[in-house]
Amino acid sequence: MKDARLLIVDADAAAHPAYAQALDGFANCSVAFEAGLEGAERRVADETFDAVVIAIRPPDTSPLGFLAHVRGRDDMPPAVVVSDPATVESATAALRLGAADYLAAPLGKGALAATLGRLVEQRRLGAERELLLRQVERPYTFDDIMGTCPAMRKVFETIAQVADSGVDVLVVGETGTGKELVARSIHRRSRRAGRPFVPVDCGAIPENLLEAEFFGHEKGAFTGADTRTIGLLEFADGGTFFLDELGELPLLMQAKLLRTLQERRIRRVGGRQEIDVDVRIVAATARDLDVMAAAGQFRKDLYYRINVVRIDLPPLAARGDDLGLLAEYFAVKYSREMNKPLAGITPEAYQVLSHYRWPGNVRELQNVVRRALALSTDPMIGLDDLPDALVIAAGEDAATASGATGYFHLRDEHMARFERQYLGELLRRHAGDVKAAAFEAQLPRGTLYRLLKNHGLDPGAYRE
Repeated sequence: MKDARLLIVDADAAAHPAYAQALDGFANCSVAFEAGLEGAERRVADETFDAVVIAIRPPDTSPLGFLAHVRGRDDMPPAVVVSDPATVESATAALRLGAADYLAAPLGKGALAATLGRLVEQRRLGAERELLLRQVERPYTFDDIMGTCPAMRKVFETIAQVADSGVDVLVVGETGTGKELVARSIHRRSRRAGRPFVPVDCGAIPENLLEAEFFGHEKGAFTGADTRTIGLLEFADGGTFFLDELGELPLLMQAKLLRTLQERRIRRVGGRQEIDVDVRIVAATARDLDVMAAAGQFRKDLYYRINVVRIDLPPLAARGDDLGLLAEYFAVKYSREMNKPLAGITPEAYQVLSHYRWPGNVRELQNVVRRALALSTDPMIGLDDLPDALVIAAGEDAATASGATGYFHLRDEHMARFERQYLGELLRRHAGDVKAAAFEAQLPRGTLYRLLKNHGLDPGAYRE
């Protein structure tokens, strides 16, 4: 945990050493002292503190004016009032002005340390909650990383080896292969698991806002900067900073990020103070950074700095039997969410899924299975529940893979001729009545309409 920065404001400079003893037990803190109120006001304006201690000695309660000043600030560090002696009037005034706590002097052993530790932890949790509210909600590809193919087993082995090492990691793979899930798995298995995991999509933030999002900004740093804002890197202190789509980061931000990674310090936009940050970088990209670096589109020094360990995620089409494993997993998952019975996936539907190339990878498979369950009226997911475009593309992919004169191509040609002839005769017998035709063919009407559309047959042309 990063050291908590405390400011103690006490007009009696001789009392300052007593606070060091009172803070015994607060292991992670650095303390600044101020005797004058003007100096204290300058300190809170120029620096960031996690908590403030204000000493008063009734009947002189003028330091409470500084409390009002502190609580009127946008970033509002929590304040503790220490009163010598304690009075009902001073306690009431302090709490009305927004003091987080009120303690009587002389301070009992560990009382101040315990109070400040609690307040600093509450402030940290509040900052993490603010981060969650600021983050755009993102759909996750699947709840856990699944796979039995050799390439995925290699991914699991690498995660287990590097998770606790603390080295920076680059995850490479096509869109939808689960790069963020790998990053989260590394974080969960590391010593940083109890600290924040902060994801940021480098391609989703406008270029002119990147610096302020990464490093934060001071009030008045630019038009619209009405409050001091903590940056994502500072939020991630002690944890993992996940840079998704690293290849989309502009060159200027690449240089600033490199400096941060080398020095482990940041400076907010418009600020003068350098802030220490302890973050582990896990980055992901679907682009070829080697090619980009050779073309001058990505800094080589940043690439070498982040690419300490590389994890390559295979596309879904190269994962063999993992396709069936994932399809069944998603089917069971969404059937429970939708409270719908599920018997499985028909062999015909599975054949289509296995022939499709899956350009959207696991994320696309997830969405296809979810859609199929939402539309299905049968416990079995069948061909009718799959998108027409996917069925057609799967047939084209299968034909391409087998060769123009191969078995699948010739079989499909014969099947197409049979279907067209059969459907034409069926419509003629029922004078274009699709309901009656579907009943005779023992097909759902939706399937019959799809077949008619595929062959360009209009039921209206067969009506008398």
